Amino acid sequence: MSVLPVTTNQFPVRVFGGPTALFEYGGLRFLTDPTFDEPGDYGRPGRPVLTKTAPSAIATADLGRIDVVLLSHDEHADNLDISGRSLLADVPLTLTTPSGSERLQVKAKGLADWESIELHRPDGGTITVTGVPAIHGPGSREQVEPIAGQVVGFVLTGQGLPTVYVSGDNASLDAVREIADRFAPVDTALLFAGAPRFPVLFDNQPIVLDSAQAAEATKILDARRVVPVHYDSWAHFTEGHEDIDAAFTAVGLAGRLDWGQRN
Repeated sequence: MSVLPVTTNQFPVRVFGGPTALFEYGGLRFLTDPTFDEPGDYGRPGRPVLTKTAPSAIATADLGRIDVVLLSHDEHADNLDISGRSLLADVPLTLTTPSGSERLQVKAKGLADWESIELHRPDGGTITVTGVPAIHGPGSREQVEPIAGQVVGFVLTGQGLPTVYVSGDNASLDAVREIADRFAPVDTALLFAGAPRFPVLFDNQPIVLDSAQAAEATKILDARRVVPVHYDSWAHFTEGHEDIDAAFTAVGLAGRLDWGQRN
C-alpha cells in the first residue's frame, strides 16, 4: 500500500446514526440507507427482531433537498425503516439492488454488479454511480443471499471529483478486493462496520465488516479517508466507536478516520 498524505479538503459527510449519512458530491445531495424511526423493536415474522436503541440525530423535515438515495437493500429495518420508506416517495431517484427496485413503489433503479448510471450535475458534466459487489454475511453469495438477501454497494466517480465508495452491508473482503482492482485508490470510503451478529445466523459470525476487517478494507482500497457508519443505534451491532478506533490505531491508520458531522 502506498503512503498517502492526509487529505484536508474532503467534502463533509453528515452522519445521523445507523447506516444513514448525507453528503453533497458534484452538486447533488446523496443520502445513504434512510432510517429515522424512533427506538424500539422492529422486524417481520420469521426474522430476528431488530432493536433500535437511539433516535436519529436529525428529523426528516430538517434534511433539506435529497437528490439521490443510495440504498444498499430494502429488506431490513435497520437499513430502510418506515420513515425512510415515506421519504423515498419525495426523492427523484433511489439506487438499490435489482430485486429491491422491483419491490419499492417509488422511482428506483436497481444496479447489478459493475452496472453504472450517469447522473447530470447541476453545473454540467456527469456523475457515474457504479453498483459494486456486497455480501451480507460470511461465505459466498450463493450461501448468503438466500438467508440475508441481496445487497449492493456503490462507487461514485466524476471528472474532477474524488472517488467515493459506499460499502453497504458487506462482510466480504474478497468483494473489497474486486472493487479495489477497478477503483483504488479511493478518496473517501463510507464503511458499514458494526460487526452485527445474530446467534441464529451463520454461527453468530459478523454479517457486516468488523473493526479489524474495516481497517483491512482501508488498506486494500488505499483509502485516504474512512467514514464509519452502521456501528451504532442498534442492539445487534457488537463493535462500536472505540473498537473501530482501536483497530485502525493498531495498524497505523487512525489518521484516516473521519467520524463525520453529527447534526
